[in-house]
Amino acid sequence: MTKKLLIDVDCGVDDAQAIMMALAAPNVEVLGITCVHGNTTVENVCRNTLRVLKVCHKLEIPVFKGADKPILGKCIQAEHFHGMDGLGDVPDLNVPGLDMIQEEGGVSAMIRLVNENPGQITLVATAPLTNLALAVKLDPSFPSKLKGVFIMGGNTESRGNTTVCAEFNFAADPEAAYIVLNEYHCPTTMACWEFTCRSKLSWTFCAAWLGQKTEKAHFMENIFRFSMGKSVSERMQKEFVAGTGLVSCDSYAMAAAIDDGIVLESDCYPVSVELTGRHTRGMMVLDTTDKLNKTHNVQVIKKMDLDKFMEMMMKALQ
Repeated sequence: MTKKLLIDVDCGVDDAQAIMMALAAPNVEVLGITCVHGNTTVENVCRNTLRVLKVCHKLEIPVFKGADKPILGKCIQAEHFHGMDGLGDVPDLNVPGLDMIQEEGGVSAMIRLVNENPGQITLVATAPLTNLALAVKLDPSFPSKLKGVFIMGGNTESRGNTTVCAEFNFAADPEAAYIVLNEYHCPTTMACWEFTCRSKLSWTFCAAWLGQKTEKAHFMENIFRFSMGKSVSERMQKEFVAGTGLVSCDSYAMAAAIDDGIVLESDCYPVSVELTGRHTRGMMVLDTTDKLNKTHNVQVIKKMDLDKFMEMMMKALQ
């Protein structure tokens, strides 16, 4: 059966990898891609998404511009890892124009597409959750019409990669993350920061992955070069859990959405997000002792079939 996906991105390098994985999956139909602030400005996110679709020959997939800032506070970006433009600052003279972006706004498009396909769409969110939070505020029934949601974000051991205790996507809009984790009662699966680090792939695999003689692999090698260099920097050595390697964070959430059997082990707990702590704002709260008195649990991935995952990564660039 074909899986219908709606993808929400802040298209940096790992978002690009996740999108390409979805486009290569034979059982997947991508109904649309919504863009949001995050790794770079939302305008760059839109351009980057179009660049990925172009190299995959999938420019017919509609792309929508969503929120350009968090619900509260200032934008934070990840140019230190993804480059100023979000895709490694690689010159590209043939970037599709922003006139290819749909006139309909991203949040409106989310609501419309889900209303047109009730119970059929899986939403994959690899970015700050601003668009998702706005969607549920505009239409409180929105989550109940989803087949499920897969999120790359949050952390389970208070190990931060942006602030002391917060992962980037949640730190970039803590209020949005709080709204989503407390108001989305549909089946929810999370690929959190520490899990993605512990599931990293070797640089030897990375060389073979990027070494495929295809247009997609050449594109990925170019845009990923900047981030690969940063991965072995002193800063990233401190932020990564269990050493360096290829950590395609967003691709883990995408792989779980595509293949029901790829998750081998997970925990199921109520979760929330800290909003007020001086050092802990944006940190995911994992309730292992039922003190939050919540009825909705989320699936927090602990272990994935990495052989299957590597196969999906390879196919994404073929």
